[in-house]
Amino acid sequence: MLSSFSGLTLFDLEQKYKYLAYGLTLSSNVPITGLVSANSTTKPGNLRINFGTLPAVSSSDDQIRLRYTSAYVGDGGEPGLRIWDVNHGAYLRISYVDGTEFWLDREFATVWAHWPENCSLADTLTYLLGPVLGLVLRLRGVLCLHASAVSIDDHAAVFVGSEGTGKSTTAAAFAREGFAVLSDDIVALVEHGDEFQVLPAYPRLNLWPDSVKLLYGSPDALPPVSVGWDKRCLALGEAGGPRFEERHLRLGTIYIFDDISQHGTENIEVISQKNALMMLVGNTYAANFLDTKQRAEEFAVLGRLVAKVPVRRINARRNVTGINELCELIRQDFVGVGYQAGSR
Repeated sequence: MLSSFSGLTLFDLEQKYKYLAYGLTLSSNVPITGLVSANSTTKPGNLRINFGTLPAVSSSDDQIRLRYTSAYVGDGGEPGLRIWDVNHGAYLRISYVDGTEFWLDREFATVWAHWPENCSLADTLTYLLGPVLGLVLRLRGVLCLHASAVSIDDHAAVFVGSEGTGKSTTAAAFAREGFAVLSDDIVALVEHGDEFQVLPAYPRLNLWPDSVKLLYGSPDALPPVSVGWDKRCLALGEAGGPRFEERHLRLGTIYIFDDISQHGTENIEVISQKNALMMLVGNTYAANFLDTKQRAEEFAVLGRLVAKVPVRRINARRNVTGINELCELIRQDFVGVGYQAGSR
């Protein structure tokens, strides 16, 4: 049985701080470093975040249903992530192997966050700004791709692929050349009439040390996302540094980074709508958590997406093509075909 949780007193629960991310206005009881602040005229927060507390819940075993268990496990063999329905869907409980927890209400309008003493607020923010907000968006019906996105000529180029295929590295290489970044790891898309728009996420890009070394000469050239984490943080939007794109931009072209074990003869290949659809289906975010109806709706949206937006495949020849050369090939392809075709 779950024991009752009473509100903790680590933080004042008044929602004093407002930020923008993924098209949402976030209201928080603590300041969140690195997010874009909402101005005084911004509408009230449509996602409330309560740090340092959990909802007061008491549930018997028959009111709790394990809904998701991750395939990856921690050092002790425990699943890295588990998600429960609590009180017949009144709450979702998201529990990480390190003891960090998030709870969502039925309307996906409030998030509670709590972490153990051996973790920190910075660790918790890393979960919140990535997988937790990604799940909130999906449950609210927003299509999200496992991707990164940059701005080229005021349109969005989206790099899709599984972890380790090079999408974040390519986005960071574009950032180094002066292009603004919209999002990293999760790209949220909204449909407006005959076009799709990419929602700006938050001003940070996360890279593995090998990518940092490739781009900046040393794996330690950038700070870790949090103490003890392997990934490194590229801050965006700071004076004189890489730029962050705060506008919603029309989606121009999608580039799918294929498995590095695959071989092709061209760096950038045109693929059919059918193949594009199937590849995108395999790269949507948090798809394993959706029910049958939600997956059907996702498939319909992706069908409209590939009918309106050009999709290209980046193949394994990138392993023998320098990162700067690859970025230039993408830029030329995008400007020559991408957003012009996307406006058809």
